[in-house]
Amino acid sequence: MSQKNHPPAASKSLALYAGLAIVSLLAPSILRADDVLVRHRQGALRGFLVLRTPDGATIADGEASQVVSGSRVTSKTQFHFKDGSTYDETAIFSQSKNFRLQNYHLIQRGPSFPNPIEVFIDCLRGQVEVRSQEVRSHDDKGHDKVIKQHMDLPTDLGNGLLFTLFENLQPGTSKTTVSLLVTTPKPRIVRVNLSPTGTKDPFWIGNSKYDAVHYVMKIEIGGIAGKVAPLVGKQPPDSQVWILEGRPPLVVKFEGQLFEGGPVWQMELTAPTWTPSAGSGHQ
Repeated sequence: MSQKNHPPAASKSLALYAGLAIVSLLAPSILRADDVLVRHRQGALRGFLVLRTPDGATIADGEASQVVSGSRVTSKTQFHFKDGSTYDETAIFSQSKNFRLQNYHLIQRGPSFPNPIEVFIDCLRGQVEVRSQEVRSHDDKGHDKVIKQHMDLPTDLGNGLLFTLFENLQPGTSKTTVSLLVTTPKPRIVRVNLSPTGTKDPFWIGNSKYDAVHYVMKIEIGGIAGKVAPLVGKQPPDSQVWILEGRPPLVVKFEGQLFEGGPVWQMELTAPTWTPSAGSGHQ
């Protein structure tokens, strides 16, 4: 993996977090969130990712890249699933005093995503477009649905930037709150809390041991919906993030859902190999 200036690819996704369209009972009201200061400017990079089930089975191979032009950064993350599914996320943001999302595009489709979706966010114009396809049964070919909506988007919107924001948190901060646009059942802004657990978990690169700080990412469901959600099984599970601290810090692992009601998957960095894996179809 090669890079310039700053950390490898796993830290630039998705949505992850976008992958955070995992909420259907969220309060529409928005409280104050936190601007994350630019502590580590992002640089050009290219790296590789792997997506696994909790038992370690690989379900998708991925690649992430960043291109920088002045204060403008274009970050792209792609996953190619063994079942033919596609995850494709692009975030364009600026980095001056704070990180500011400008444009965002997400595609999720294929057997791994029961309800395919495509999301466009234009922060400069306050325009949001969501193209989805609701599939209600195996025999159902789906019903196309398009939502176009003007929204007052907050300046701290974190779609496609969550890993970058994690890497720029001030050490020792007990909780940082950022905004996200989620798309179920319709586009709305919600709050996400990023908090350290106070623990460090070891990992190894060859024979070298490192300690990663464990964070929790929790979506807030406020009001009556927040009290009812755990009772009816609608409270989304917390996502877990592990960060290697230092200069610069690096997200080394993510564990959580990529869509509402979806399974928990693990995203990690990976390295090239010089022979194809079994079942890859390459000679």
